[in-house]
Amino acid sequence: MSSSALFGLELLIPTTTTLSSRHPYFYVGFAAFFPMTIKPHCSSCAAKCSTSISTCTPRRRRRLQNFRALVQPSSIASGTCVGKDEDHDDVEVTNGYTMTKFCDKMIEYFMQEKPQTKDWRKVLVFRDDWKKYRDSFFKRCQVRTDAERDPLMKKKLNLLARKIKKVDDEMEMNSCLLKEIQDNPLDLNAIVARRRKDFTGDFFHYLSLLSEAYDGLEDRDVMARIGAKCLSAVRVYDNTVEHLDTMEAAQSKFDDILNSSSLEVACEKINHLAKVKELDSSLILLINRAWTAAKESAKIKNEVKDIMYYIYTETRKALKNMAPPEIKLLKHLLNIVDPEERFSVLSTSFSPGDEHEMKDANAVYTTPKELHKWIKMMLDSYYLNKEETDLIEARQMSDPMVIQRLFILKETIEEEYLKEHKVTNEKEPEEID
Repeated sequence: MSSSALFGLELLIPTTTTLSSRHPYFYVGFAAFFPMTIKPHCSSCAAKCSTSISTCTPRRRRRLQNFRALVQPSSIASGTCVGKDEDHDDVEVTNGYTMTKFCDKMIEYFMQEKPQTKDWRKVLVFRDDWKKYRDSFFKRCQVRTDAERDPLMKKKLNLLARKIKKVDDEMEMNSCLLKEIQDNPLDLNAIVARRRKDFTGDFFHYLSLLSEAYDGLEDRDVMARIGAKCLSAVRVYDNTVEHLDTMEAAQSKFDDILNSSSLEVACEKINHLAKVKELDSSLILLINRAWTAAKESAKIKNEVKDIMYYIYTETRKALKNMAPPEIKLLKHLLNIVDPEERFSVLSTSFSPGDEHEMKDANAVYTTPKELHKWIKMMLDSYYLNKEETDLIEARQMSDPMVIQRLFILKETIEEEYLKEHKVTNEKEPEEID
């Protein structure tokens, strides 16, 4: 095990071991696909392929032999395509298997025994072992495709090769990203900033597969911690980018107000922003801080202070006049103790029903997007500027239980009603038809 420091914590990096010593699945179910012994094709390969089956432990050797006794060389294609290229790949790579027969067995395994991509990933996650046979495997797929007489089987072989190649490329990219993280643990934030698009759900699934592949609990814990640190770094990056975008938009609005030809025009702009509900917490924060800085500075002229005070007071008035129905709805939802009743009322507020139906005169109806906007504004006001916020409702939220309920409402709306907050992955066909 090697280690490095990451975020002030020790980050252990599991050392590379042989596949069969890391995952019991490969003792029984797929051991012959990644044998520990490869007889070299030439003398230059001898140094790389010196491991012998005799070095296996009795238990491991027995399991390998038991599997090989069950796995007999066979083919699922017509006889014309099998063995055509064996003259070039007739070197025995394991007991009773030449490279050609070995690749045929892999094709049979991927096509018949485990036709789903989720099972392929469990095999291809072991990059070093897979790379020993990758070129020969794809070459054999092409040979069999070219020689196959059955159009249906030809199509299946071609589809198998393309889908395996797609999964292989995906796993290789994830492997390279993980290696970069392990080689530069102190630069994780910089890696995330540079390669944010590569930190996908597939990458974290790859880390999960790799963690499951380790026998030792310590190695599994190490991989789990790497995944947790990556996820944390990604969230920090995304939140930072979102905050910067929000502040840039708020600064643009504030500059537009300051560039007004008169105080009356500035007041009209503030009221318009309030009317279209764009007087958000970031803009309010900028206005409050600008007024505070002007008030406390001895170098700023009184005329400038008067202007900033006018903008500040007009903003307060605009906020008080906004009185959105969503605030009334939120107060009602937050006062409901029973979670089931609270979510029922939430659902009803988004579904007023047919226009001809009788509606509750006291009920408030809105859209998920609009309510989510106000929840976010209240949370921003509460956390970013507790003392200065002009959103009275946010200032009054001092009960931790209320804050917790507000967070739960926000997450529920995002997960259940706002499609843009959901991560959708294109579902590819899982089986070779």
